[in-house]
Amino acid sequence: MSRLWVRLSLAFTAVFIVSTLVIGIVMRLSTQSSLAGEAPPPEVIAYFEQLRSGRSFPDPTLALVVVGSIAIVAGILVSRGLAAPMSELEDAAIAIGKQDFTRRVTPHGSQEMVAVASAFNEMAAQLELAEQMRRKMLSDVAHELRHPLHVLQGNLQAMVDGIYPLSEEEIERLIVQTRHLTVLVNDLHVLAQAEARQLPLHIRQVDIAQLVKDVASAYQPLADARSIGLHVELLGTVPAAIRVDQDRTRQTLQNLMENALRHTPDGGQIHIELEAVGDQLVIKVVDTGQGIAADQLPLLFDRLYRGDQARPRTADSTGLGLAIARAILEAQGGRITAHSDGLGFGSTFTIELPLDGPK
Repeated sequence: MSRLWVRLSLAFTAVFIVSTLVIGIVMRLSTQSSLAGEAPPPEVIAYFEQLRSGRSFPDPTLALVVVGSIAIVAGILVSRGLAAPMSELEDAAIAIGKQDFTRRVTPHGSQEMVAVASAFNEMAAQLELAEQMRRKMLSDVAHELRHPLHVLQGNLQAMVDGIYPLSEEEIERLIVQTRHLTVLVNDLHVLAQAEARQLPLHIRQVDIAQLVKDVASAYQPLADARSIGLHVELLGTVPAAIRVDQDRTRQTLQNLMENALRHTPDGGQIHIELEAVGDQLVIKVVDTGQGIAADQLPLLFDRLYRGDQARPRTADSTGLGLAIARAILEAQGGRITAHSDGLGFGSTFTIELPLDGPK
């Protein structure tokens, strides 16, 4: 970067010298052509005589020195204007490489340099946000793993010390904790694959209406045991089949069903609606549960998010279900959103999937 002014100075010098030589050659050729042909007017003859006498131009050596000096000064001035923002970008890139994601540059210079600086700042902001999310996830995962591991360690130590008997009841408690660990690790693996766009997908034609009905039927006994009405409704004309990954889509619907049952009180209602809207298949899971506060809606799909921090995790709940649902749908070209009018007014989760499958 520090040698940029040298290259520009040489470039300017070369341009000036070549331009001077070209002009001189053209003028000489013009002089010879004019003098060889028909006699020009007296004013032209006087002008060319003045050129040949050398009185209109300084000494050629002095001219080259002046031109070279001008070129060097121009190269230094121009290079400073170009090198300053580029040097700042270079320093900021080195800082980002050293994990200083708070580093930003000041957009200035040419329009192109301003655009590059703005893009760099946006990239740095995204990297800073990703780093914050990574650290938060590591902290949350460590917290989630710590509880079942402490329970396992404590119970096993108590059995070794003879405090707890080696009974089937105690073994069942340990199995519950290991099941929670297994679910958590599997969910983290699926989420990491999906977010890295490496989740294996087996896209094929699937009868989506039948798939939704099958998922609802699987949860019907749980709903009946709590007097929760569970209904599936097809609105308008629903396509016979769409291109999706059947197992991953089933997993997404199961996560939404478990979430709805978890937050819907006994005697409530859960409705699943299917409708084709434009080039999208829309699936809505509507419940009459406890609802969602407005400030929690943007956080619902974050990893390990839990609205009620006082409520413990269950063995089958890791707090990753909604994050996994979003990642799976996005991997298939779809998306998921949540809506609620507030606490006590239930919630609606809306899935959108392209009718012609992922691109």
